[in-house]
Amino acid sequence: MRRKWLRRIAGMLGAVALVVLTYLFAGLVGGAIPAGGQAPSATGGIRIYVEDNGIHTGIVLPKHAAGMAFDDLVRAQDIADPRHAGHGWLSIGWGDRAFYVGTPTWGDVKPATIAAAAIGSDAVVLHVGHLPEPAGEPGVYPVMLSPDQYRRLVTAIRASFAQGTPVHGYGASDAFYVARGRYSAVETCNSWTGRMLRIAGVPMGRWTPFPVTVTSWL
Repeated sequence: MRRKWLRRIAGMLGAVALVVLTYLFAGLVGGAIPAGGQAPSATGGIRIYVEDNGIHTGIVLPKHAAGMAFDDLVRAQDIADPRHAGHGWLSIGWGDRAFYVGTPTWGDVKPATIAAAAIGSDAVVLHVGHLPEPAGEPGVYPVMLSPDQYRRLVTAIRASFAQGTPVHGYGASDAFYVARGRYSAVETCNSWTGRMLRIAGVPMGRWTPFPVTVTSWL
């Protein structure tokens, strides 16, 4: 009887390992398949950044450029210390509420949180931070966009906001906003980043579930 249960446990663990490895392989392949787009100009235009903290990727962009802004969606009173709203840049990322709010670092990641997010959740948020331009900081990748590309990017990001009351974020300068969409193992925070960049016309992988599948194109 004991051997029978051990074989069952070994079989289940093997099946789980196979699923994880298949997912990792599929994600890397999907991230390597080009989805079109025109390489942004190295000079001129509007500079944005893609940030990567090892778990989540996000897009950092100026608050006002090419006639586009977020003033009606992102307000100073939404953050713990409104003085930080004086910074000229916004960091924006999308993801599962429980995973995003509860995992600011790898040390906060728990298997149960990963499993719940992978199954899927309609409780999604946009994490928005006010900050100065992050030029030269580690884990930050500059991208130059034309004004038209920038307007397409901002339009797509604005469409991700949903109605709801924002809550304070990790610190004094960020907040979480109710968002549209459904999070899953297929549509991750990094998939959202890649999709926003594809909409803007930036060359990107067809499916970008991991941070590296986004940043390897930049």
